[in-house]
Amino acid sequence: MADEGSVGIVETKYFTFAHPPNALELDCGRKLGPVTLAYETYGELNADKSNAILIVHALSGDAHAAGYHKPEDRRPGWWDNMIGPGKGFDTNKYFVICSNVLGGCQGSTGPSSIDPETGKPYGLSFPIITIGDMVRAQRELIRHLGIEKLLSVAGGSMGGMQAMEWMTRYPDLMKSSIVIASTPLLNAQGIAFDAVGRHAIQADPAFNEGDYYDSDEHPAQGLSIARMLAHITYLSDASMRAKFGRALRKAERYSFDFGSEFSVETYLDYQGEQFVNRFDANSYLYITKAINYFDVAAPYGSLDNAMARVNCKVMVLSYSSDWLYPPYQSQEVVNALTRQRKDVTYCNIQSDYGHDAFLLEVDVMKKIISGFLENTMNPMSERRGRPAKVDSEAELGPPPTFTSSIYEGHRVDYDMIVDLVDSGSRVLDIGCGDGELLEELVAQRRVDGMGLELAQGNIVSCIRRGVSVVQADIGDGLSGMPDDSFDYVILSMTLQVLRKPEQALREMLRVGRKCIVSFPNFGFWKVRAKMVVLGRAPVTRNLPYAWYISPNRHVLSINDFRDYCAMRDIRIEREIPLNRKGLGWTARMWPNLLADEAVYVITQR
Repeated sequence: MADEGSVGIVETKYFTFAHPPNALELDCGRKLGPVTLAYETYGELNADKSNAILIVHALSGDAHAAGYHKPEDRRPGWWDNMIGPGKGFDTNKYFVICSNVLGGCQGSTGPSSIDPETGKPYGLSFPIITIGDMVRAQRELIRHLGIEKLLSVAGGSMGGMQAMEWMTRYPDLMKSSIVIASTPLLNAQGIAFDAVGRHAIQADPAFNEGDYYDSDEHPAQGLSIARMLAHITYLSDASMRAKFGRALRKAERYSFDFGSEFSVETYLDYQGEQFVNRFDANSYLYITKAINYFDVAAPYGSLDNAMARVNCKVMVLSYSSDWLYPPYQSQEVVNALTRQRKDVTYCNIQSDYGHDAFLLEVDVMKKIISGFLENTMNPMSERRGRPAKVDSEAELGPPPTFTSSIYEGHRVDYDMIVDLVDSGSRVLDIGCGDGELLEELVAQRRVDGMGLELAQGNIVSCIRRGVSVVQADIGDGLSGMPDDSFDYVILSMTLQVLRKPEQALREMLRVGRKCIVSFPNFGFWKVRAKMVVLGRAPVTRNLPYAWYISPNRHVLSINDFRDYCAMRDIRIEREIPLNRKGLGWTARMWPNLLADEAVYVITQR
């Protein structure tokens, strides 16, 4: 039954192409034709066809991503919680397309399809396919729909592989790509799990070398075991502890036999049984093999070379508990994109759901994806004067940012930093918080800006502002960047909280031609007075932390920073002492005593 946010009743459509002799050329060297793709669409294509989004599905998905086929259907499409009016992929704004992959078993040409040469199902005579073959087929569908350039290609797991294939194979045919819970290539662990699943299918007596379509017996047991094994990799230790533990399903005592007793066993039994009713064993063999073969870097010699081809905005999402495609694999893609100076945003979403989180973490994904798509459709540079819509503190929790003036709430250093940055510069803002400074720099200086940030709430706010941001600490975020990657590297009101400030400054000076650093001056007279009069560590309005919970690891003054720069042979190009209202004569007269804070422009000698 359709809910208020549902796309409602939908229809699966079919597109057939590659009729011989114009068959589809495959990576394996064979040709295939004709080829049919099953697909569904949601929302309306606008007049200039600029709002189309292609959703690409994972191993067990299909074209039915949202809505219902019949009013009596109990279950909607596989990503219904993300596709529909007001959802992450808002069908009030976007025209959303999803097709069943080549090799699938839900309407697209695959091993269960009829071979026109024999009049029988292909079975194992179907050619081996790759992710590249799937994407080439999707390209024909998009051409058929008359769409010259997609607003975005988005997918999770194997869908993320297809999104990466799209952005490297067809770099000019999309404005953005959303890669979710994926990997640039499958590691040995992933290949091993898939291999065991294929062996289980092929060892089933009913498999009959893939020729079982005319038989009453299908390899249900083997496919069920393959699904059970794969499903374990989609979960996490935390989610399995919370959901199952060691609970028994139907009894309080052990039955002392080999039946399924534990809740987790009966759950896996159910998953296997349900999968057998909707999926083809041969398709499982072919699609997992395509996943195993995927390596986005291989055609281009290296991951950097592959990412150099990208010509669109990219957002990469990973999940903290995903051990099938661990976050470090997503970070490899992000690092390569960053080295190639591409527009990339990355967030490692905190979740206990494991790999399945991309189907379950709906609330945070809705905020992230809707913000990213909105700013792809209407870039910040074209929205001057429109305030960015960001999440409230109540929704995301208080962001761990630190206001500049020790006593005042206004970020007086922001105005000064904006004035210091040249128009059109490439800027990196480290510890960018909710993206306010970068948004201002883009609006006023038209910079090519990127932020580094750790807090997930701030990452979400940055994305919704239209600011490109990568979730990383300074060490990880800067270590892979080439020298002189940016015209300016900014570290505003963060130096005092860093664990290794010297390493951070050294890396900043390496990757940036100029560095702008601001920090609260703990030599300020009011701080000194509190120490002298009260004999206690100062707690102020905007540094409201008792000593035992303070994030401030380093209590430095203007004189301390001057001495450090002299010792490390760092050139101070500008020193700007500020008071609570900005640049004042009192702060300039005796900076170390009378300035609340300071802004420095420094370079490497």
